[in-house]
Amino acid sequence: MEFKGFFGFKSIDRIEMVRIDILRFLLLVFALQLGTSGYSQQLPQFSQYIFNGLHINPGYAGYKNEGYVQSTFRSQWVGLAGAPRTLSVSADLSANEGQMGFGVSYTRDKIGLTESNLGLLTYSYRINTSDKGRLALGVSAGISENVFDPSSIVTVNPDDSSIPEGRISAIEPRVNTGVFYHDDLFYAGISAYNLLGSKVKPGEIAASFNDAHYFFTAGGMFYLNDYFQIKPSILLSHSKGSPTSYDLNVMGLFYEKLWIGGSFRSNFRVLKDELQEKLIKRNAIAFVMEYFVTTGIRLGYSYDYNLNALNSVKNQSHELSMGVYLKGKKEIVYNPRWF
Repeated sequence: MEFKGFFGFKSIDRIEMVRIDILRFLLLVFALQLGTSGYSQQLPQFSQYIFNGLHINPGYAGYKNEGYVQSTFRSQWVGLAGAPRTLSVSADLSANEGQMGFGVSYTRDKIGLTESNLGLLTYSYRINTSDKGRLALGVSAGISENVFDPSSIVTVNPDDSSIPEGRISAIEPRVNTGVFYHDDLFYAGISAYNLLGSKVKPGEIAASFNDAHYFFTAGGMFYLNDYFQIKPSILLSHSKGSPTSYDLNVMGLFYEKLWIGGSFRSNFRVLKDELQEKLIKRNAIAFVMEYFVTTGIRLGYSYDYNLNALNSVKNQSHELSMGVYLKGKKEIVYNPRWF
C-alpha cells in the first residue's frame, strides 16, 4: 500500500511515520471490525441489484423463467487507495414449468488488505397464488474464503510486531434464505444473509466476521403509454451494529429497450445497536441505465456520486454489468424482464 507523496510532505521521515501510523490504524480497525464487534457492512454493495435480484434474495432464482447469466464489476471510490473492487458472476434458470429455480454465483470482493471469495448454490420453489401472482421460497448455501494479506504493507520496521506474519485466512459456510413475491405489476421480497455468522474471542484478529444481514425490497410497474413505463422501488437493509440503510429508486423504460433512472441512498437509526451518537449519514445518489442490445443481451452501467465527506476528494464509483439470456423452451410469463 503506497502513500508516498499523497499528503504532500517533503520529509521522508515524516512520510514513513505517517505510513506507520496509518497502517497501525488500519490494523486496529481490522481487528475491531473482524475480531470483536464486527460493526460494519460486510456484504458487497451493488447499484444494479434492481436488474438482478439474485444479489439480495435467493428466492429470485428462476424468476425470469429462462436461463440467464450476468456478470457485474464494481469499482468503488475510484482513485482511493485500498478502495473496494467487486466482481460477481451469477447464473439462474427455471425448471418444471417454472415451479423451481436454480442458481449459482461467485463473488470476489477486495478491500485494502482483505479479500473474500464466495461461491453459492441456490434453489427456489414457487407457488401460484393467483393467475398472475407467484410466491417463491429460496435458499442458498456455499463456502466463503476470507483473507487478510499484509504482504503489501510498506514500513521502515519489517519486524514490527503489530503486523501479522503471512496471510490470515478462514473458510466458512454461508447460508441465506428469502421469500419473493411477484405478479405482472408488483413485487416484494424479504431475505436474510449470513445466517450462520461467525464469532471469535474479543481481542483476536480473525480473517472474517459476518453478522446476519436483512433485506426488504418492493416495487412496481406503471404503464403510462405504449412507449414508456416507470418502475419505482425501495430497498431496506440492516445488520447488527450499523444504521439501517435505504435506497429509493425510480427507473423509466423507453420503448422496452432502454432503462434510465436513479437512486438515492442514505440511512437512519431504527434499532438500538450501541451506535455512536451523531453518525454521519452515508448519503449518495446513483445514475443507472441499462440497454437491450438485442432481445437476449443487456448492458448496464451505474455511476455513484457521494454526498458526504468523500465527495471532497472526488472519488466516485462505477459499475458495469452484462446479462445474457439462454434461449430455450419456456412457458409464457408476464413481464419476464422488468423485475
